[in-house]
Amino acid sequence: MAEREMQVATVPSVRPVRTRRMLFSVGKYLFLAFWAAICVLPFVLVLSTALKDPDLSTGNPFQLFSSFRPDNFVDAWTLGNFGRYFVNTLVIMIPTVLGVVVLASMTGYALARFEFPGRTALFYLFILGLMVPFFALMIPLYYNLKDYGLLNTPLAVILPSIAGAGGTGLPLGVFLMRAFFLDLPNELADAARVDGCGEWDVFRRVMAPLAKPGASALAILTFLSAWNTFLLPLLYLQGENNRTLATGLLLFTGGRTRELELTAAATLIMLAPVVIFFMLFQKQFITGLTSGAVKG
Repeated sequence: MAEREMQVATVPSVRPVRTRRMLFSVGKYLFLAFWAAICVLPFVLVLSTALKDPDLSTGNPFQLFSSFRPDNFVDAWTLGNFGRYFVNTLVIMIPTVLGVVVLASMTGYALARFEFPGRTALFYLFILGLMVPFFALMIPLYYNLKDYGLLNTPLAVILPSIAGAGGTGLPLGVFLMRAFFLDLPNELADAARVDGCGEWDVFRRVMAPLAKPGASALAILTFLSAWNTFLLPLLYLQGENNRTLATGLLLFTGGRTRELELTAAATLIMLAPVVIFFMLFQKQFITGLTSGAVKG
């Protein structure tokens, strides 16, 4: 009888706790859904505008999916010459990503694992690159590129982007990869040396594969920066054949105040590769940021 009375007495105290937890969960997900809708709504509006007939795009631009005209993407791609701009962007983006990831990995490993005079000063010299704004260097850099004969060539954007002028380059890459290599255990490298591996083999066969999550996160950040870079090609790549997607989109949308459907379609043409790339590699990106790449 006493045990039954205790069980009956505890039931009313358990139910309010469960009710509060359920209300808290419902409120949390409603709050997250509200902010998710605010973030997704601009993309949905642009997609709806890109699929509208020309007569409906300016009449009521906030009416969602009132028509379906996928030919707008073909028209924007053809009229805007985005095929050429797409190739130019790839020519700049691929070497930039490879250069930043390879050089930052090697430099970060050397700063994390080797003892040599001036190591700390060299590291802070790289960090200094995060503090100097590009606007303070863009005019001297223009004359340097001109003297070297690199203006209006892909290297005029690739080399400054690797150096960090685009926002993501060696300064940030060295900082991330050094922190990641510092977090790896020394016993693995020592075991490889005992087996007869040199320092290059230790880095290439042991440490670099373990640093793959950090390198993946750095590659994604560099890809986003290189794909969307605007000021560098605007300043150092002149002429129709040298434009990238960012500068080509500016030119295409400049005189189309009434053709909103083509403007929206061109915007999605530039945005789609970024969204697809991030969706494919978001797991590697999150793993790289949470497994030691931002420690230290």
